[in-house]
Amino acid sequence: MNIPPARTSAPARQGLAEEVHALDRAIYDAVATTPTPILDAPVTWISNAASFGRLWLVLAAVLGVGGGARGRRAAARGLSALGVTSITSNLAVKHLVPRHRPERLIVTATREARMPASSSFPSGHTASAFASATAVTADVPLLSVPLFALATVVGYSRVHTGVHDPTDVVAGGILGAGIGAAMRTTTLRICPLSNRRRV
Repeated sequence: MNIPPARTSAPARQGLAEEVHALDRAIYDAVATTPTPILDAPVTWISNAASFGRLWLVLAAVLGVGGGARGRRAAARGLSALGVTSITSNLAVKHLVPRHRPERLIVTATREARMPASSSFPSGHTASAFASATAVTADVPLLSVPLFALATVVGYSRVHTGVHDPTDVVAGGILGAGIGAAMRTTTLRICPLSNRRRV
């Protein structure tokens, strides 16, 4: 059995990285240069509304106030996932994997969202969105379709508004879903009624 020399793996990895980067750039450019005047305003609004976790804080508040014991449990999970994800993404991963933001020269003014100064990798908005959706739907599965659809739109909006490359969004989604899944299996005792069976 012939085993290829170990030194051939480095060029292969480099070639793969170049292909991924080229695909990343092609998708970003295609989104940026495709006119979407009807979508621009709502997609940009969603991108801005998700900043600092505002969408998910509102969701937690609604569930906590109007969802009974199950809603409070879901809100606790969602807030925990949001907090852990924000810390992991913004204070850990972004410092370990520094990446420049894309140049937003070809994105129209109607798509402008705030361009953060932090590393582009991963997308914190997307990570928070998928973490919250994954954690909350453990207790409220009926919200799975709308919440994951919203998380997907938030992720797409970061490319649409020109502040992230697609791979930033994919990485953020994987990170957030992973943390959210961990929160699903964690017994939270934040709310006094969180462990009771009634809803």
